[in-house]
Amino acid sequence: MAIEAWFMEESDEDQRLPHHRNPKQFVSLDHLADLGVIYWHLNPKNYEYDEELQKIRDARGYNYMKLKNFFTEHIHADEEIRYCLEGSGYFDVRDRDDQWIRIWIKEGDMIVLPAGIYHRFTLDTGNYLMRLFVGEPVWTAYNRPQENHPARMGYVKSLTEKVGGVALEAH
Repeated sequence: MAIEAWFMEESDEDQRLPHHRNPKQFVSLDHLADLGVIYWHLNPKNYEYDEELQKIRDARGYNYMKLKNFFTEHIHADEEIRYCLEGSGYFDVRDRDDQWIRIWIKEGDMIVLPAGIYHRFTLDTGNYLMRLFVGEPVWTAYNRPQENHPARMGYVKSLTEKVGGVALEAH
């Protein structure tokens, strides 16, 4: 089962609602990959001993994890990695035209957002997700606007130079 993603309707209503446009406009995994978003579906019941998760952590240098929830729109200097162990939640990311895309992640879904992408996260059931880090966690959110932040500038540049392709073993 793959994640679902769609263009969002701008609204001040409860952030935990889906906020579909009318008509609904779904976004493909290829479209998300074009924005630098990487996705895996893993087995959350065995996350402590999951060989596939360990391969991903080893290949990408993720050596620290914790649980976190954060909704204010922001960027990070490093990529953001979330693994949903139970429940579900929404990642909202900005596309090339600054429109919100809502990505609904559920149990077993693992997602990587590139450094510099504007995003936010909200739970929809009260459960938390695992966040993975490269090195010791220095979790600094840089709230919008951050157009001159090196991570944001690098991300925008990567969009203009994008050749295509999907990350190692993502599916």
